[in-house]
Amino acid sequence: MIEHVYRRAASARHVDAVIVATDDARIFDAVQRFGGDVRLTRSTHATGTDRIAEVAATLDCDLIVNLQGDEPLIEPAAIDEAIEPFRDDADLQMASLCQRFHESADALDPHVVKVVTDRRGFALYFSRAAIPFLRDAHAGDHAAGPFKHIGLYVQRREFLLKVASLEPTPLERAEALEQLRVLEHGLSIRMVQTQYDSIGVDTPEDLERVRRLLTAEARA
Repeated sequence: MIEHVYRRAASARHVDAVIVATDDARIFDAVQRFGGDVRLTRSTHATGTDRIAEVAATLDCDLIVNLQGDEPLIEPAAIDEAIEPFRDDADLQMASLCQRFHESADALDPHVVKVVTDRRGFALYFSRAAIPFLRDAHAGDHAAGPFKHIGLYVQRREFLLKVASLEPTPLERAEALEQLRVLEHGLSIRMVQTQYDSIGVDTPEDLERVRRLLTAEARA
């Protein structure tokens, strides 16, 4: 699975280098076997952001793309979409991806993270719960969401190091969603709507679904 993620990330037009950050010797060895660049990190990191920050501190670059290793179906074009806003906005510090729900059941699934946004397209809140509560399902056009969150983040390197230095927050712990640390500390995340879907592998059922899709893709 990690090789699929690595090769898709390397295919993005705006990505110059791909590095796997892990504390697991099995992943380290697997990446070395297929010729990827991999760094072994400390095992004490509570989140992926904290782990990536350890590697980012050694790099000389402006932007860091944080792509989780459980996203084997991520489209390279989606990665480029998340990076694109930084090309025209020098003040932008962090961006992520979202899309409209295609299946209503996903909006109720606690394994699928939801996000709602303000009028400028910045995240107001992420949750595993169904948000917002629609008291009247026919009221408004729901322009603020809910959206399905796709777990990819682009951050300025210095911003990433700042976030990693901040204390974990109550909502971050409650929802087990590290991006809430950013919002709880009064910082912003720009949400980019994408047409490209992705399936994060969080359950055995997700794994089987991804295997079927990758097999079909290989046969096409």
